[in-house]
Amino acid sequence: MRKKEYGVFGLGKFGMAVAVALAESGNSVIAVDMDPDRVDLAADTVTCAMVADVTEPDVLDSLGISNLDCVIIGVSTNMQASIMATILTKEKGVGFVVAKAENEIHKHILEKVGADKIVFPEAEMGTRLARNLMGGEFVDLVELSKEFSMVEMPVPEAWIGRSLRELDVRGSYGLNIIGIKRGDDLKVNLDPENPMEKEMTLVIVGKNVDLAKIGVEV
Repeated sequence: MRKKEYGVFGLGKFGMAVAVALAESGNSVIAVDMDPDRVDLAADTVTCAMVADVTEPDVLDSLGISNLDCVIIGVSTNMQASIMATILTKEKGVGFVVAKAENEIHKHILEKVGADKIVFPEAEMGTRLARNLMGGEFVDLVELSKEFSMVEMPVPEAWIGRSLRELDVRGSYGLNIIGIKRGDDLKVNLDPENPMEKEMTLVIVGKNVDLAKIGVEV
Protein backbone atom coordinates (compact mmCIF):
# COMPACT_ATOMS: atom_id res chain seq x y z
CA MET A 1 0.00 0.00 0.00
CA ARG A 2 1.33 3.43 -0.95
CA LYS A 3 2.40 5.60 1.96
CA LYS A 4 0.15 8.65 2.15
CA GLU A 5 1.59 12.14 2.00
CA TYR A 6 0.27 14.92 4.22
CA GLY A 7 0.94 18.59 4.76
CA VAL A 8 0.33 20.21 8.14
CA PHE A 9 0.27 24.00 8.09
CA GLY A 10 0.46 25.56 11.54
CA LEU A 11 2.18 23.78 14.42
CA GLY A 12 0.22 24.94 17.43
CA LYS A 13 -1.17 22.42 19.89
CA PHE A 14 -3.59 20.95 17.34
CA GLY A 15 -1.28 20.99 14.31
CA MET A 16 1.67 19.54 16.21
CA ALA A 17 -0.43 16.68 17.55
CA VAL A 18 -1.79 15.87 14.09
CA ALA A 19 1.68 15.99 12.50
CA VAL A 20 3.18 13.71 15.15
CA ALA A 21 0.32 11.21 15.00
CA LEU A 22 0.46 10.98 11.21
CA ALA A 23 4.24 10.66 11.12
CA GLU A 24 4.35 8.05 13.88
CA SER A 25 1.87 5.98 11.86
CA GLY A 26 4.34 5.78 8.99
CA ASN A 27 3.02 8.53 6.74
CA SER A 28 5.06 11.18 4.97
CA VAL A 29 4.44 14.56 6.63
CA ILE A 30 5.52 18.06 5.61
CA ALA A 31 5.10 20.39 8.59
CA VAL A 32 5.19 24.17 8.15
CA ASP A 33 5.00 27.07 10.58
CA MET A 34 6.25 30.64 10.84
CA ASP A 35 7.75 29.96 14.29
CA PRO A 36 11.26 28.41 14.09
CA ASP A 37 10.95 26.94 17.60
CA ARG A 38 7.82 24.99 16.66
CA VAL A 39 9.44 23.79 13.46
CA ASP A 40 12.47 22.58 15.43
CA LEU A 41 10.19 20.60 17.75
CA ALA A 42 8.59 18.79 14.82
CA ALA A 43 11.79 18.27 12.82
CA ASP A 44 12.87 15.00 14.45
CA THR A 45 9.49 13.35 13.90
CA VAL A 46 8.12 14.46 10.53
CA THR A 47 9.53 13.90 7.05
CA CYS A 48 10.20 17.58 6.43
CA ALA A 49 9.77 20.60 8.70
CA MET A 50 10.29 24.14 7.51
CA VAL A 51 9.74 27.77 8.39
CA ALA A 52 7.56 29.32 5.69
CA ASP A 53 4.52 31.47 4.98
CA VAL A 54 1.83 29.21 3.51
CA THR A 55 -0.15 32.20 2.26
CA GLU A 56 2.50 32.74 -0.43
CA PRO A 57 1.77 30.86 -3.70
CA ASP A 58 5.48 30.44 -4.50
CA VAL A 59 6.04 28.75 -1.14
CA LEU A 60 3.30 26.22 -1.83
CA ASP A 61 4.76 25.53 -5.26
CA SER A 62 8.17 24.86 -3.69
CA LEU A 63 6.54 22.39 -1.29
CA GLY A 64 5.01 20.47 -4.19
CA ILE A 65 1.65 20.41 -2.44
CA SER A 66 -0.21 19.30 -5.55
CA ASN A 67 1.31 15.87 -4.89
CA LEU A 68 -0.06 15.65 -1.34
CA ASP A 69 -3.03 13.46 -0.48
CA CYS A 70 -4.28 15.83 2.19
CA VAL A 71 -3.40 19.16 3.79
CA ILE A 72 -4.40 20.01 7.36
CA ILE A 73 -4.56 23.75 8.02
CA GLY A 74 -4.10 24.16 11.76
CA VAL A 75 -3.91 27.95 11.64
CA SER A 76 -7.12 29.36 13.13
CA THR A 77 -6.41 32.40 15.32
CA ASN A 78 -5.20 34.27 12.22
CA MET A 79 -8.41 33.97 10.22
CA GLN A 80 -7.04 35.73 7.14
CA ALA A 81 -4.06 33.37 6.92
CA SER A 82 -6.32 30.35 7.43
CA ILE A 83 -8.67 31.40 4.65
CA MET A 84 -5.88 32.30 2.24
CA ALA A 85 -4.05 29.02 2.87
CA THR A 86 -7.28 27.11 2.22
CA ILE A 87 -7.94 28.95 -1.05
CA LEU A 88 -4.40 28.43 -2.29
CA THR A 89 -4.17 24.74 -1.41
CA LYS A 90 -7.40 24.05 -3.28
CA GLU A 91 -6.23 26.12 -6.25
CA LYS A 92 -2.98 24.13 -6.31
CA GLY A 93 -4.92 20.89 -6.70
CA VAL A 94 -4.88 19.32 -3.23
CA GLY A 95 -7.66 16.75 -3.22
CA PHE A 96 -8.65 16.95 0.45
CA VAL A 97 -8.18 19.96 2.72
CA VAL A 98 -8.99 19.89 6.43
CA ALA A 99 -9.16 23.29 8.12
CA LYS A 100 -9.46 24.21 11.78
CA ALA A 101 -12.07 26.89 12.49
CA GLU A 102 -12.11 29.35 15.37
CA ASN A 103 -15.84 30.09 15.30
CA GLU A 104 -19.01 29.68 13.22
CA ILE A 105 -18.27 32.68 10.99
CA HIS A 106 -14.82 31.29 10.27
CA LYS A 107 -16.37 27.88 9.54
CA HIS A 108 -18.87 29.40 7.10
CA ILE A 109 -16.12 31.20 5.18
CA LEU A 110 -13.94 28.09 5.02
CA GLU A 111 -16.87 26.16 3.57
CA LYS A 112 -17.36 28.84 0.93
CA VAL A 113 -13.71 28.79 -0.16
CA GLY A 114 -13.61 25.03 -0.57
CA ALA A 115 -12.41 23.31 2.62
CA ASP A 116 -13.45 19.65 2.44
CA LYS A 117 -13.67 19.18 6.20
CA ILE A 118 -13.79 21.74 8.99
CA VAL A 119 -12.98 20.87 12.57
CA PHE A 120 -13.51 22.45 15.97
CA PRO A 121 -11.14 20.29 18.07
CA GLU A 122 -12.02 22.00 21.33
CA ALA A 123 -15.77 21.67 20.76
CA GLU A 124 -15.74 18.18 19.25
CA MET A 125 -14.41 16.57 22.40
CA GLY A 126 -17.91 17.19 23.83
CA THR A 127 -19.41 14.48 25.99
CA ARG A 128 -16.20 12.42 26.02
CA LEU A 129 -14.38 15.23 27.80
CA ALA A 130 -17.21 15.78 30.27
CA ARG A 131 -17.44 12.08 31.08
CA ASN A 132 -13.73 11.72 31.70
CA LEU A 133 -13.46 14.95 33.67
CA MET A 134 -16.22 13.82 36.00
CA GLY A 135 -14.42 10.54 36.41
CA GLY A 136 -11.23 12.40 37.30
CA GLU A 137 -9.23 10.38 34.80
CA PHE A 138 -7.62 13.15 32.78
CA VAL A 139 -7.58 16.86 32.21
CA ASP A 140 -8.34 17.30 28.53
CA LEU A 141 -8.96 15.36 25.33
CA VAL A 142 -8.92 16.34 21.66
CA GLU A 143 -10.09 13.82 19.09
CA LEU A 144 -7.79 14.27 16.08
CA SER A 145 -9.50 11.66 13.90
CA LYS A 146 -11.55 8.51 14.29
CA GLU A 147 -8.37 6.67 15.26
CA PHE A 148 -6.17 9.24 17.02
CA SER A 149 -6.56 11.52 20.03
CA MET A 150 -4.44 13.78 22.18
CA VAL A 151 -4.92 13.80 25.95
CA GLU A 152 -3.61 15.78 28.86
CA MET A 153 -3.68 13.51 31.88
CA PRO A 154 -2.15 13.17 35.33
CA VAL A 155 0.80 10.84 35.74
CA PRO A 156 -0.56 7.32 36.40
CA GLU A 157 0.25 6.24 39.93
CA ALA A 158 2.32 3.30 38.69
CA TRP A 159 4.54 5.67 36.67
CA ILE A 160 5.46 8.02 39.53
CA GLY A 161 9.17 7.91 40.28
CA ARG A 162 10.04 6.21 36.99
CA SER A 163 11.81 7.89 34.06
CA LEU A 164 10.66 8.12 30.44
CA ARG A 165 13.50 5.82 29.44
CA GLU A 166 12.48 3.26 32.03
CA LEU A 167 8.79 3.43 31.12
CA ASP A 168 9.39 3.24 27.34
CA VAL A 169 5.85 4.46 26.72
CA ARG A 170 6.24 4.31 22.96
CA GLY A 171 7.55 0.76 22.96
CA SER A 172 5.21 -0.52 25.66
CA TYR A 173 1.99 1.21 24.65
CA GLY A 174 2.51 2.69 21.17
CA LEU A 175 1.99 6.19 22.60
CA ASN A 176 4.03 9.38 22.37
CA ILE A 177 4.52 11.80 25.27
CA ILE A 178 4.98 15.11 23.44
CA GLY A 179 5.03 17.39 26.47
CA ILE A 180 4.93 17.67 30.26
CA LYS A 181 3.10 20.47 32.06
CA ARG A 182 3.47 21.95 35.52
CA GLY A 183 0.66 24.41 35.95
CA ASP A 184 0.79 26.66 32.88
CA ASP A 185 4.42 25.77 32.09
CA LEU A 186 4.76 23.31 29.20
CA LYS A 187 8.04 21.58 28.36
CA VAL A 188 8.49 19.70 25.09
CA ASN A 189 12.24 19.09 25.25
CA LEU A 190 12.04 16.18 27.65
CA ASP A 191 14.90 14.61 29.58
CA PRO A 192 14.37 10.83 29.37
CA GLU A 193 16.18 10.36 32.69
CA ASN A 194 13.96 12.64 34.80
CA PRO A 195 11.55 10.73 37.06
CA MET A 196 7.81 11.27 36.78
CA GLU A 197 6.22 13.30 39.57
CA LYS A 198 2.66 13.41 40.84
CA GLU A 199 2.35 17.15 40.11
CA MET A 200 3.02 16.68 36.39
CA THR A 201 0.44 16.61 33.60
CA LEU A 202 1.36 14.52 30.55
CA VAL A 203 0.48 15.49 26.98
CA ILE A 204 0.11 12.21 25.08
CA VAL A 205 -0.75 11.47 21.43
CA GLY A 206 -1.69 8.07 20.09
CA LYS A 207 -4.27 5.71 18.68
CA ASN A 208 -7.47 5.46 20.70
CA VAL A 209 -6.99 1.71 21.10
CA ASP A 210 -3.55 2.34 22.61
CA LEU A 211 -4.80 5.12 24.89
CA ALA A 212 -7.28 2.61 26.25
CA LYS A 213 -4.31 0.57 27.50
CA ILE A 214 -3.56 3.30 30.04
CA GLY A 215 -7.19 3.72 31.04
CA VAL A 216 -8.26 6.57 28.76
CA GLU A 217 -11.81 6.20 27.46
CA VAL A 218 -12.13 7.78 24.00
